[in-house]
Amino acid sequence: MTSPQGLTQSRPNDLSAEAIGWRRHLHKTPELGFDLPNTAAFVAARLREFGCDEIVEGIARTGIVALIHGRRGPGRTIGLRSDMDALPILEASGKDWQSTESGKMHACGHDGHMAMLLGAAKALAASRDFAGTVAVIFQPAEENGGGGRVMVQEGMIERFGIDYVYGMHNEPGVPIGQFSIRPGAMMAGTAEFDIAMVGQGGHAAQPNKAIDPVIMTAALIQATQTIVSRSTDPLHPIVVSITSLSTPVSHNVIPAEVALKGTIRAFDPVALQDAIDRLGSYARSIAEMHGGSARVDIRHGYPITFNAAAQTDVAISVARQIAGAEGVETDATPKLGAEDFSFMLNERPGAMIMIGNGDTAQLHNPGYDFSDDTVSYGIDYWCRLVDQVLNAPAPA
Repeated sequence: MTSPQGLTQSRPNDLSAEAIGWRRHLHKTPELGFDLPNTAAFVAARLREFGCDEIVEGIARTGIVALIHGRRGPGRTIGLRSDMDALPILEASGKDWQSTESGKMHACGHDGHMAMLLGAAKALAASRDFAGTVAVIFQPAEENGGGGRVMVQEGMIERFGIDYVYGMHNEPGVPIGQFSIRPGAMMAGTAEFDIAMVGQGGHAAQPNKAIDPVIMTAALIQATQTIVSRSTDPLHPIVVSITSLSTPVSHNVIPAEVALKGTIRAFDPVALQDAIDRLGSYARSIAEMHGGSARVDIRHGYPITFNAAAQTDVAISVARQIAGAEGVETDATPKLGAEDFSFMLNERPGAMIMIGNGDTAQLHNPGYDFSDDTVSYGIDYWCRLVDQVLNAPAPA
């Protein structure tokens, strides 16, 4: 196996400084969802400058895959994925590179993720000291829309012959230069629901002449809590949250219906499906008991982000090269947040690792900012991972 120093020797000074510049530019110009024309154009321009062998744009509208072939001959193909989209949040970080797009900000660090993968792509394209191929994947619409699902549906995995996929996400609270990972379920699978409890409207002074959906909704909210507390194995964490209630507002009118929205999250697919089934059954039964009806729409969201055991071991080995054994948490607590990298992991074995962002504001917070000090560690991880996977004598 080659030394990763051949891939990354100039990075701590020259390459990291350049990547930080890219990061700050991307932070100032955030875009949302699939609508990332300027972000995608910036990323593609850098990849062309690096001399990537093939650059394919327009996957899932604004997604990009670039191939870098190694000089050691044919071999396997490893996919390295970064998300690209921002969030609809008004930034309050106060940084010199604060968002110039009102109501949009990189509050989840995708600007940093892009910069780290671009830095690695530049180093790998310059050295090519590996067998096989690196596919760098820049994906839209992670926050909302499932861009990872669309890239998979459009045949990305098969088209580029990807054998393994790896992802990386920053984590506030983990010290800079350290990593966190676990085999198995790393992040939750999700479902989203829209439920309408339908009754019969009327005058608030004559509730006996109406069928009150507010009462139905109150009963449903109470019943919903038993899905977690009484219907689920306590050893299998699950969350059922009603996050929105809406109805016409008036002091003297009993509405005809109440609309509810919310989410279900679990690490176990059986528990997730059971919660979906129970919620729908509860809504219909409660509505019927009160003389009303329920319209129920429950949709599966992102699958469980599941790290394959062998690929997790590889990621741990690489992270330890950078941070030492004490700097890599190998049994991280699973998170009930969700990631659409899961769609790629459903197609090929791989692993997602968390990289420390230090003592910063939490993700999705108006005061959040990706730490520039994290950039060099992320570039190092990607380059060493390619070396270990593609130059290993056996599948990894």
